[in-house]
Amino acid sequence: MTDYKATLNLPETAFPMKAGLPTREPETLKRLDSINLYQKIREISRGRPTFVLHDGPPYANGDIHIGHAVNKILKDMITRSKTLSGFDAPYVPGWDCHGLPIEHKIEVTHGKNLEPGKTRELSRAYAAKQIEGQKADFIRLGVLGEWDNPYKSMDFANEAGEIRVLGKLVEKGFVFKGLKPVNWCFDCGSALAEAEVEYADKQSPTIDVGFPCAEPEKLAAAFDLNELPKQAQMVIWTTTPWTIPANQALNVHPEFNYALVDAGDRLLVLAEELVESCLARYDRTGEIIARTTGDRLELINFRHPFYDRLSPVYLADYVELGAGTGIVHSAPAYGVDDFHTCKRYGMVNDDILSPVQGNGVYVDSLEFFGGQFIWKANPNVVAKLEEVGCLLAHEQVSHSYMHCWRHKTPVIYRATAQWFIGMDTQPHEGLPLRQRALAAIEETEFVPAWGKQRLHNMIAGRPDWCISRQRTWGVPIPLFLHKQTGDLHPRSIELIEQVAQKVEQGGIEAWFTMDASELLGAEADQYDKISDTLDVWFDSGTTHIHVMRGSHPMGHQEGPLADLYLEGSDQHRGWFHSSLLTGAAIDGHAPYKGLLTHGFVVDENGRKMSKSLGNVVAPQEINNSLGADILRLWVSSTDYSGEMAVSKVILQRSADAYRRIRNTARFLLSNLNGFDPKEHLLAPEQMLDLDRWAVDRALLLQQEIIEAYDTYKFWNVYQKVHNFCVQELGGFYLDIIKDRQYTTGPDSTARRSCQTAMYHIAEALTRWIAPILSFTAEEFWQYLPGERGDSVMLTTWYDGLTALPEGIELDRAYWDEVMAVKVAVNRELENQRNAKVIGGNLQAEVTLHADESLTNTLAKLGDELRFVLITSQAGLAPLTQAGSDCVDTELPGLKLKIVKSTHAKCARCWHFRADVGSHPEHPEICGRCVDNIQGPGEVRKHA
Repeated sequence: MTDYKATLNLPETAFPMKAGLPTREPETLKRLDSINLYQKIREISRGRPTFVLHDGPPYANGDIHIGHAVNKILKDMITRSKTLSGFDAPYVPGWDCHGLPIEHKIEVTHGKNLEPGKTRELSRAYAAKQIEGQKADFIRLGVLGEWDNPYKSMDFANEAGEIRVLGKLVEKGFVFKGLKPVNWCFDCGSALAEAEVEYADKQSPTIDVGFPCAEPEKLAAAFDLNELPKQAQMVIWTTTPWTIPANQALNVHPEFNYALVDAGDRLLVLAEELVESCLARYDRTGEIIARTTGDRLELINFRHPFYDRLSPVYLADYVELGAGTGIVHSAPAYGVDDFHTCKRYGMVNDDILSPVQGNGVYVDSLEFFGGQFIWKANPNVVAKLEEVGCLLAHEQVSHSYMHCWRHKTPVIYRATAQWFIGMDTQPHEGLPLRQRALAAIEETEFVPAWGKQRLHNMIAGRPDWCISRQRTWGVPIPLFLHKQTGDLHPRSIELIEQVAQKVEQGGIEAWFTMDASELLGAEADQYDKISDTLDVWFDSGTTHIHVMRGSHPMGHQEGPLADLYLEGSDQHRGWFHSSLLTGAAIDGHAPYKGLLTHGFVVDENGRKMSKSLGNVVAPQEINNSLGADILRLWVSSTDYSGEMAVSKVILQRSADAYRRIRNTARFLLSNLNGFDPKEHLLAPEQMLDLDRWAVDRALLLQQEIIEAYDTYKFWNVYQKVHNFCVQELGGFYLDIIKDRQYTTGPDSTARRSCQTAMYHIAEALTRWIAPILSFTAEEFWQYLPGERGDSVMLTTWYDGLTALPEGIELDRAYWDEVMAVKVAVNRELENQRNAKVIGGNLQAEVTLHADESLTNTLAKLGDELRFVLITSQAGLAPLTQAGSDCVDTELPGLKLKIVKSTHAKCARCWHFRADVGSHPEHPEICGRCVDNIQGPGEVRKHA
């Protein structure tokens, strides 16, 4: 038997079938690093329109986790796609370096009694080391960026820049010092930002406490009584017995109805709606003897249960009827609403009782409970209330309560003297900050859209921003306060700039080691040098100013500086939030045009990642087992607007999808063997109809893909590329052209036409996948024929795709109809194979009984219909002639008759043809194969 293999155009490529990503990806990184790819992109992008994605800095502590990987990959997909769209899209990564977690790490490692300067020195070194580790992991994920020169909040220039931002806010009148309740963590020994508080269940004692009436005549009059028949108590309900020693008022709602209840040994004042539930809780019976409204109880004095002071009744709209008694006990030092209500009634700062110290221990001078830790004091307070006859009920409840996000321990509201940025304070010029920020939100584009209302609600309801912390490792608040008056130094703005200049040279240590006389001279003895540091959210929230206008100027220097901020959904109360406030305060608008929010990563059952649950999926492990491109493909395939589920099973599905895309790329490359675009590329009008359609389909798909990238719908890109590889290419086009590619003459129009189409598709496909499969795209790029640069990322979207001309006979609709016919025929061929009627499709001869319209459509292909259907024979017949041996299809107007060919099989093309053996020199092959070997070659027009 003659071996005709040498006469075929068999596929050949060095592009490996097996990806081997864990090994191959690091090699790709080395090559791209050797050519300094990121800088090359910057050079060729110079002068283009800019697109700036400003990086929200991760914290420089610990290994990166899957959430970090999702965040950085999403950013990389955006900047890569924008680069391919013809933008100058730099990416400068950054890190948040100051704050408690690092300082705490140093304390744990080296002890708590370190000299402050040593703590700062060790903290700076620790942060630098952590950055290097995280940086290596981000680079391994294939993230392109200015890794050699990232921004860090601890860089001297940025520390100085942050101080200058504070100076601008002071100058504009937004900053003030005040006594207010702030979130306070005993373990941190510091105030916490809103974003540093999380909620978890806590067991707490609940108590109902009666406050004896000090003005019975006024209380009787409020209830329209001549006198009270017995002692009366106003009853409160609370889950924080430890706050009772700091009680200074009682709050009622002005519009609620209140009842005076005769409960036997005493009268009880309760919200009328809650009388029944309260009496049941107290295991008492009682009768309502009078009613009134809350507003009539205003300013009536009651006595503190065990201290010799009065608790007046104040009106407050925040009182609720959901639980308790409808009366709120007010300790202004430990509740924001209580604080504001007491201030509204004329209480000044010096009047506010604040017996809890920063470590959670009562001051020694507090009667009964001095020196006790508040949580341990709870039962002692309860016992004292019972002793004085004011405890009506006591039980334990589980409820959601504030916890420190670092220590996971309960936190409290605690009134302390802190520095604030006022939300409603009138600045020297323009609108208050809250109004500015809310207006800026209206001008911002949100992806997904629900982020707008979420951020709006947070800004609308947030208190003043407490920006001071009592820490060592942080950017200082470099202010001087007069020892007698408490006023800021009159030259504060000038002094802030002088401090910034020193910090620019020596870092924050320059402030902490500076003697006040260096700046104030002889005045130094009259002023206190502030030792507080700035909230770390102020660090990151000001980077749009001192990074994007200072250390790493990007894009426009005025008005919204960044086109996009992209972070997790928790950053609505974190970085998005703090950046908005500083931008609105200084520039009058947000520092971003758009906000993109992604959800958190959970396991396949929707549970948070937890070492204790054993469901943690580490990006480092994925890199080592499957490769970073598999992780990137999973990120692209997932709708990030909600929770993002990942597991080994889910990642394996991504690996399966990856193989389909890779195999498609390999098929294209292997069949471009021997193709030189300079010599062999055909003009569109020289190409076969099917090939022109394939290029046109790629063009339409490219337009859809670019739109999906532009709208950040990466899952659409994934689906469209994957489906194109599986359906239009793998299931239709590439399947059809195999015969023509392999069997026609090496330099025939039939072969060069399909190679031209595959070349165009390959050029486009490489770019389509480059933002997602960054490593594979680079590998693919190196094997494409023709001259090309060092990286696919040094190009833009492929412009060689051409559309089918208007009015062409075999247009898009035509090929859609043919594709539907092929699907129907394939389904029946599969049935026949399963029934053992035929061994393979080429053993089949099919007759298509079609209606007139479909017959006219398919007849345009002539004898080439069999190549489209990949059968040895395909004929057309009227639908009316379909006999009982025909089968119905799902396609209206089409029935099929399939029979096994009785002809011999061509040893070269494997078609079963009547003319096999008709040529004496080649008795084993068909006539067209003979013609392709030694004649002029067959002529194909359509397929």
